This record gives sequence, structure tokens and C-alpha cells, in this order.
Amino acid sequence: MSKAVSVLNGAQYSGLAKVEDAGLQGMITLRGDLDSAALKAAVKAATGAGVPEQGAISVAENGASAWMSPDELLLLVPYEDAVAKTAEVAEALKGEHALAVNVSDARAFFRLSGEGAREVLGKVSPVDFDAAAFTPGQFRRSRLAQVAGAYWLNEDGSFCIVCFRSVGEYVFKLLSAAAHPQSKVGVY
Repeated sequence: MSKAVSVLNGAQYSGLAKVEDAGLQGMITLRGDLDSAALKAAVKAATGAGVPEQGAISVAENGASAWMSPDELLLLVPYEDAVAKTAEVAEALKGEHALAVNVSDARAFFRLSGEGAREVLGKVSPVDFDAAAFTPGQFRRSRLAQVAGAYWLNEDGSFCIVCFRSVGEYVFKLLSAAAHPQSKVGVY
């Protein structure tokens, strides 16, 4: 059996902000009725977090639950627990119209931190990252230049970014180029 590795095996770049391959992250796509009591209980049991409001992420000590669409959540759990947690969620929702799939190995996970993080992400995504407009707990599913991605802001000011693993190297290079010191907005 092969050893699991993250998309860029810990690659980092520092410039206007620090771009990091954040390592392996357990991720479960959960589709179903977000108002269902059974689904809410399954999410809480798997992540410790509640079902978030639209456009938000609910974070707990050992997991999180992010709003992806009116009938979809992204559950974040420790990587080593993802298979078991997916099975637990599926079992808890037996008889409900729901689907739980472990997508951990199909996604890449990055962290963007530092004073220039908002500017860097703002260069590649069509979202207002002003401190008053994008606050901790907000979650966006949008674009990272030419590819789909999702991101949220942590309490410490760092961003977490998720994309498909197949475009992970592209996203890392995109963020690194946007973080290059000579790419600072307003510098000519």
C-alpha cells in the first residue's frame, strides 16, 4: 500500500504572504436535506460542529462543517479518520435521501497567511476581501483565476483554501506569483 502524501508534499513560498501546502486534510462531501434532524446530528457527531448558515463555516475543536450549496456541506475531519467518519455519517443517514463521500484524496488544501494574505487572494478571486467585507467564519465557493476553489478566513487572519487535487500545483503557483513582492498592488 502506498503512503498518502499531500498534493505538493509541504511546499511553501514566502513573499507578500506565506503560501503553504497545508498537508493532508480529511474532507467529506455530504449531500442531503440540511434541515433534517438526522443530518444535523450526523454532522455534529462527525465534526463536533453544527450545520452552518449559508456562506459560512462552523468550526469545532476537531472538525468543521462548511456550506457549499443549499443541499451540500463539506465536512472537515482529521485525515486519518475520514474513511471511518464517512461510514458513520452514511450509517446515521440510512433511510434519508443523502450521500456522504470521502473526497480527501481528490482535494488539495492550502494555507495563506501574513499581512498581505487578503491582497494576494484578492488578485486571483472575484471576492471583496476587505476586512469589513470578509470576516472570520465566512466561506466562499468561487474561482481561483481559471479553476474552482473554496476558502475561509480563520480567527488568526490566515486563509484556508481547498481546490481539486488535479489543479493543486496550478493553484500553488498562482498564489505564489500573486504573493511575489514585485506583484504588490500600486507598485510601478
